[in-house]
Amino acid sequence: MTFDTIILGAGAAGMMCAAHCGGRVLVIDHAKAPGEKIRISGGGRCNFTNMYAGPGNFLSKNPHFCKSALARYTQWDFIDLVGHHGIAWHEKTLGQLFCDGSSKQIIQMLLDELARAGAELWVQTSVTELRKTESGFALEVEREAKRIPLTCRNLVLATGGKSIPKMGATGLAYDIAHQFGLQMTETRAALVPFTFSDRRFKELSGVSLPARLSNKRTSFDDALLFTHRGLSGPSVLQLSSYWREGEAIRVNLIPDLPLFDLLREQRQAGGRKALTTELARHLPARLVDDLRHHIPMQGNLADQSDAALSDLIAALSAWRLTPSGTEGYRTAEVTLGGIDTDELSSKTMEARDVPGLYAIGEAVDVTGWLGGYNFQWAWSSGHAAGSAIASR
Repeated sequence: MTFDTIILGAGAAGMMCAAHCGGRVLVIDHAKAPGEKIRISGGGRCNFTNMYAGPGNFLSKNPHFCKSALARYTQWDFIDLVGHHGIAWHEKTLGQLFCDGSSKQIIQMLLDELARAGAELWVQTSVTELRKTESGFALEVEREAKRIPLTCRNLVLATGGKSIPKMGATGLAYDIAHQFGLQMTETRAALVPFTFSDRRFKELSGVSLPARLSNKRTSFDDALLFTHRGLSGPSVLQLSSYWREGEAIRVNLIPDLPLFDLLREQRQAGGRKALTTELARHLPARLVDDLRHHIPMQGNLADQSDAALSDLIAALSAWRLTPSGTEGYRTAEVTLGGIDTDELSSKTMEARDVPGLYAIGEAVDVTGWLGGYNFQWAWSSGHAAGSAIASR
């Protein structure tokens, strides 16, 4: 069976690419259904893009690589597509856009676009052999217990990264890239919770509050969640992409709270109150109870000098912690790193030294922040490759 283009991976990037390739297109995935990561994203409502998506929201060895694709297919283009399909949506915090209904609406939209383009979709299909030919690529796939030989002019790697292996994530794109001599950057789990070997926050599991998490490279203001294994929440997931093992982080538990002034005022009005009682008005009581074992906060408010209050504020503003690790690919929302962008054209996503081979989405060394940015990269890179193939 001969196709113009075969796309490996029926996720966000792969289906987006298929809708724009033109010609005879086949999308292959080993999962039972397309778009599984889309289905579970955003609590089942799919955070499908971000209103503020731009190059500064992405990590890559080459921070300029993503600019071309993001500029030629923007968040507004995808929002228009969503609207065209009659999908209602709403904005949450920080420009994050979600379906009013279900993430399945986004999957169905992509399937409808696939059908409109005349592309075929084979699920529960695995690649068993792959080689380069003079005119393109030759594959053998296994489908319904049958071995089927295929050929194509263009081959698109859209199989994602290693994150969430229980959903079928593998390193297939990396293996194929290696087979054809494409270089890789280091890969690791990103947008992932921190763990602590002593499980020191087990008793605080479920406690959440606004916080600022930072290291030497960056900082993020968002919710912090204590878990039985360590730290999670948006601020933690964001920082994890910039964290390296063995590195300390700083936690500011009162980033926008004028606590020094509040405590001084209350010292005048009700000095007999215990300091911990007053702190529990501004911070979760369970957290205050835990912190009193690590930070001096004994006595009543009246016992606290300005210097003592300043020391307390400093401690709450710069709590230094060193995670033992992360939860890894098991719960990571994305894989950091991937196929080196030096190997690809930023305009077409085609491999410079392997004509007809394309790589898009999470398989590439472009990783977005939490909040819809990785989906936007999938849409933009998929569109870039698809449009390039259609124009050949």
